[in-house]
Amino acid sequence: EVDFWIIPIIQGFVQIEELVVNYNESSDDDKSSPETPPQESSCVDDIHPTFLVALISRRSRHRAGMRYKRRGVDKNGNVANYVETEQLIHVHSHTLSYIQTRGSVPVFWSQVGYRYNPRPRLDKSENETVSCFRAHFEEQLKNYKKQVIINLVDQTGREKIIGDAYLKQVLLYNNANLTYVSFDFHEHW
Repeated sequence: EVDFWIIPIIQGFVQIEELVVNYNESSDDDKSSPETPPQESSCVDDIHPTFLVALISRRSRHRAGMRYKRRGVDKNGNVANYVETEQLIHVHSHTLSYIQTRGSVPVFWSQVGYRYNPRPRLDKSENETVSCFRAHFEEQLKNYKKQVIINLVDQTGREKIIGDAYLKQVLLYNNANLTYVSFDFHEHW
């Protein structure tokens, strides 16, 4: 009976932009070179094709919270600070979509304390984590079919314990629809 008074909201982001690409314009270097032949437009519609680009992100209401205060997975398979982002591109009469999700590593872990970058710790055993990890990825695969997991945690520093637990759970789950990639951006920074 209170539905009339409740306003549904979504925590997220939406931006839609129209982009125009000019295939005929060349750089100043190309224009000044006598050897450069004139180039024809490579677009079938016109010289200035228009693309409509939309970016839509929404944050899950499950396990939302402050960084360092809300981490890991819960007993239902929900991960902390989960966000789904969809990129849409509409050109000519075609619309393309790419969906990316992100969230906390789906094992039971936490960071205690208020100092900057507290040391992570595992809160439950490997066996206690299996069913929740499975619940998380069964929902992911139901919604998105095949997935590529990109693990961004520090593979050699203080986050190594979390990365190792994540990989172990992926190996135990052993699902052909998951591809696991470890990318330690700390090494490439």
